[in-house]
Amino acid sequence: MNPLQLVFYFLIIVPSAIIHEYAHGWMADRLGDPTARYAGRLTLDPRAHIDLWGTILMPVLLFFLSNGSFLFAYAKPVPYNPYNLKNHKWGPAMVALAGPLANLLLATVFAFLVRVFPASSLVEFFYIITYANVLLLVFNLVPIPPLDGSKILYAVLPDSASGVRDFLERYSFVLLMVFVFFLFDFIAPVIGWVMKLLIG
Repeated sequence: MNPLQLVFYFLIIVPSAIIHEYAHGWMADRLGDPTARYAGRLTLDPRAHIDLWGTILMPVLLFFLSNGSFLFAYAKPVPYNPYNLKNHKWGPAMVALAGPLANLLLATVFAFLVRVFPASSLVEFFYIITYANVLLLVFNLVPIPPLDGSKILYAVLPDSASGVRDFLERYSFVLLMVFVFFLFDFIAPVIGWVMKLLIG
């Protein structure tokens, strides 16, 4: 990936991350928590979602550290209060799942365009949008805080497994960095499988 592709990819993954965060706030609002709405975060305006580290600095750093092989970005997390949710057990998991599902929806739409217009001059653009959203979908489902997968994991863990949650929360940053730089290849086949499923 050359610097021009970096800019191109950056302009795709950031809006996808913003839609991801918007979906969290939208779902929380539907489930009884208006925190995101009151904070002015139920909007697709990028100014409300851009995070200096996650949206700008980290993607550039990852690009150079991985020699252009890996790029990831996230938007400023949308605030929500789980105690306001109507369902205290499954509500947080549903809010968490809304983000990846938004990326799945985007990926599905643009994968459809790839399949319907394979000769279009925009097909590469459609393909990259599909891939970026599949990446966000799969990566965010990894069960390491603060990724969405951790909230889903917490919902299914029995009360007796509280030690697992405590461990993940305590070492979340270290675990996430180890995963990004050393274990990312474990989800690469899943990303490839989803891409094949969507595009063929």
